[in-house]
Amino acid sequence: MVFSSAIFLFYFFPIFLLLYYSLPWKNAILLIGSLVFYAWGEPRFVPLLMLSAFLNYSFGYLIARAGGQRKALLATGITLNLAMLGYYKYLGFFAGILNALGLREGALPAIVLPLGISFFVFQGISYLIDVYRRDITAQSSFLRFAMYKAMFPQLIAGPIVRYRQIAGEVDHRSLSNERIWMGFRLFVLGMAQKVLIANYVAQTADFIFAVDPSKLDAPGAWLGIACYSIQILFDFAGYSNMAIGIGHMLGFSYPPNFNRPYSATSITDFWRRWHISLSTWFRDYLYIPLGGNRASPLRTYFNLALVFFLCGLWHGAAWTFVIWGLWHGALLVLERLGGARLLARMPASLAQAWTMLCVMIGWVFFRADNVPYALKYLGSMFGAYDGQAELHSWRHDIGHTATLALVVGIVLACWRLRPAPGVKDEAKAVPAIVATRQGVLASGTSAMLTALLALLCITSLAAGTYNPFIYFRF
Repeated sequence: MVFSSAIFLFYFFPIFLLLYYSLPWKNAILLIGSLVFYAWGEPRFVPLLMLSAFLNYSFGYLIARAGGQRKALLATGITLNLAMLGYYKYLGFFAGILNALGLREGALPAIVLPLGISFFVFQGISYLIDVYRRDITAQSSFLRFAMYKAMFPQLIAGPIVRYRQIAGEVDHRSLSNERIWMGFRLFVLGMAQKVLIANYVAQTADFIFAVDPSKLDAPGAWLGIACYSIQILFDFAGYSNMAIGIGHMLGFSYPPNFNRPYSATSITDFWRRWHISLSTWFRDYLYIPLGGNRASPLRTYFNLALVFFLCGLWHGAAWTFVIWGLWHGALLVLERLGGARLLARMPASLAQAWTMLCVMIGWVFFRADNVPYALKYLGSMFGAYDGQAELHSWRHDIGHTATLALVVGIVLACWRLRPAPGVKDEAKAVPAIVATRQGVLASGTSAMLTALLALLCITSLAAGTYNPFIYFRF
């Protein structure tokens, strides 16, 4: 079940809210509703989700009460979480590597990837580490903990909500008309980003990426990656905003996940703005424990490379994701070697353009099905096949609506906001798509605009427009 689907918008969500607001057993209703939501597309993996909840609840309980065995319990709990993720997501990948090296023979049976497993496994690991560090008190009620693990707004596409971020609201949360209305407006904003921008450019991106790259000229290849760059931002940021808006409607304060990343003026700045819940997770639970930037420069570069190698692998069990992660890790190392100072001396627009170029090159690997395709596509972007006689006519892949969505998406994504008086950092200015109380719709935009956006989204969905769900890959 997808937030931007008719079954969610007109059946599941209204019925769920009616029960949630009218009955007193809010945690039980949220748990049951979340299991129904997950079972709609993945019924066979509901026991796995509950097993994950029981595993992390039990180890959190034991770690909180253990004496000298706390570290061993933590290591065991993390290992079991990673084993679950490794089996479903990476077993086939590494078996293929061993086959290629001649160390084993035969293919493994097909393993279906449970939807959202990358998100709820990282949730569990962060919970165990926070209990071990005594940053939080272990949850005593399995019902409340299972509700936290399964709650549907953030279950399949994030943001990665750490238990400590909502610990107080798990037990006691308040709802007001103002907060519910703010959450609804934020949900509509996210739906508009997903339905009115991401969906329209997605069809063009998919058409172009289905073509043999050797048949693409440079304009066609750049159009394809531009559409995908806008698609993945507004799809992911929009879905995050929908999740955060639903969270407010239920009394939870989920963390913001995007802060206009395409306005970044360096890759370092980009990762402060892109998928914030994931980048901060890697920072707090891997990069800093490895020593962060407190060790020697060489060790810092190694830490960055390792973190982004694992970040790429987290996104998917494929060499394309690994290369994407290493590409970003290498760029961050280059910035620490002096690139950041060079970018800081450039005009902001030029530094932003360079950063966007690097990001788009990375997106080619992220989107491509395999490495040879990605390399050929990069060749197309830089004119390697322009001289061929028979090139794909990409102009029929994009219509007027997709062109408008692309232009609007580029303007909204790349326009650099003017900082408020006294604010030196543009990242601290009020962002257009950040999911907080200061978000655009949540800070005073009229109810009529909210209604208009909702009507346009519903009309678009009713017309049967392209509505892909990109998180199946993760």
